Amino acid sequence: MTEAQIKVKRTESVLLELIPEALGSLNDKRLHQLTVIDVKCSRGRSDAKVYIDPASFSEEEKGEFLKLLKKARPIVEDFCMKDQGWFRPVKFTFEFDEQLKKAQSIEELFKKIAKE
Repeated sequence: MTEAQIKVKRTESVLLELIPEALGSLNDKRLHQLTVIDVKCSRGRSDAKVYIDPASFSEEEKGEFLKLLKKARPIVEDFCMKDQGWFRPVKFTFEFDEQLKKAQSIEELFKKIAKE
């Protein structure tokens, strides 16, 4: 692993801790129920995708949460920047992580194949 990759991983782990803390500090109680699963930073650490657990939210609720997160994004970015003493914030993109559903559907397919 190169030094740049180590810095990216370190930033990701710091953000994985800071983002839920920042969401918890907001006044909107709806954002408190979201769980951050993973954070993936770009190579330059200027952008990051934040993956959120979809839990049992409907598509309508997911859309509403994404709107709320879009409004709260500058506050969360500022919180992380000030906490770490960075000079510019990491730009966040929030997404619901659908990998778990995909993995479950693939496992179901394998079970069907095994039965045949």
